[in-house]
Amino acid sequence: MTTSAHQPQVVKSDEEWRAQLSPEEYAVLRQAGTERPWTGEYVDTTTVGTYSCRACGAELFRSETKFDSHCGWPSFYEPSAKDNVVLRDDTTHGMLRTEVLCGSCHSHLGHVFADAPQTPTGDRYCINSVSIALDEA
Repeated sequence: MTTSAHQPQVVKSDEEWRAQLSPEEYAVLRQAGTERPWTGEYVDTTTVGTYSCRACGAELFRSETKFDSHCGWPSFYEPSAKDNVVLRDDTTHGMLRTEVLCGSCHSHLGHVFADAPQTPTGDRYCINSVSIALDEA
């Protein structure tokens, strides 16, 4: 399922990432962790703007593609540009899912599911709030 074999544009050592990110950000962005559902700052946000990677600042999603999926995490139906994210197979936890990574630094953002028929794409990009930052319009 990997959509891109390109190398990350932003490359840092583990020590550099640890120095830059909070422990929670590091656990999600660099170790593919997840925040607890309904606890993220952007779950219910309707503010107009763009969402960027909290690790490298690259644009990822736009507010007009955000929707309420009732899953406990911010959800978007498509990235702001196809190359802004990288998709790859994730077989952890005994299931097959599609992991969503930042296209610039390959930090973990969340997962995408094809279970949102109410959206134009049918996709639900289920993204951890701690992995993104909202830049208000």
